Amino acid sequence: MQPPQPRPNDDTGTGQRRPWVVGVSGASGTPYAAAVLRALLHAGEAVDLVVSRASRLTLLDETGAAFRDAHWREDLRGWLARGADGSPDRFEATLPDLSDVRYWAAGDLAAGPSSGSYPARGMLIVPASTACVAGVALGLSKDLLQRTASVTLKERRTLVVAVRETPLSGQTLKHLVTLDEAGAVVLPASPAFYAGAAHIQDLVDFVAGRVLDAAGVPHKLYRRWEGAIGGSRAEG
Repeated sequence: MQPPQPRPNDDTGTGQRRPWVVGVSGASGTPYAAAVLRALLHAGEAVDLVVSRASRLTLLDETGAAFRDAHWREDLRGWLARGADGSPDRFEATLPDLSDVRYWAAGDLAAGPSSGSYPARGMLIVPASTACVAGVALGLSKDLLQRTASVTLKERRTLVVAVRETPLSGQTLKHLVTLDEAGAVVLPASPAFYAGAAHIQDLVDFVAGRVLDAAGVPHKLYRRWEGAIGGSRAEG
């Protein structure tokens, strides 16, 4: 019998699929999630997707795209093809292969990622609402998104929390400190302008790129700072 061949996203040599779990909560910022998903797939990473119930309303409001359990692959393709400005076909021609995406319903607490024995690289919550932050910090595990985040922390895997809220209340700040102390990377969705942003998509891609930086996933989503003042203007 031939030994299993290692997969592109497998660093154990066993051929076992090891996805990044991407959790999408109900905060504003669903274009951030789309940019992260596209970049992960372009990098050859496997993805497990958890979309909260609240995030479906936000997604519909921000992009006009629906997300349904029974048609998740079709809806995901339509979502990822959209630009941050709502253009429905901005990424259609360059859309990555979705065959290595696995979707888990937010209410399915028996799903694979709910267990520490499930082989995952880590979890990226993009965007993370304050309610999601509170639930993870307090260990509530009220849905699969929160449960997976708790599992990620206890297994000492990478957890990136891209919180999207302003201003931040004292209670939320305490919850973020709790997550930081537990080993999570707290990454506010704060776009920068030194990369030469000329379009809303550039600002979205900067935040998505910083999320991937925190996860150690290579990408080319933004121009990195190299110490040259005015570099972004020169390139434009």
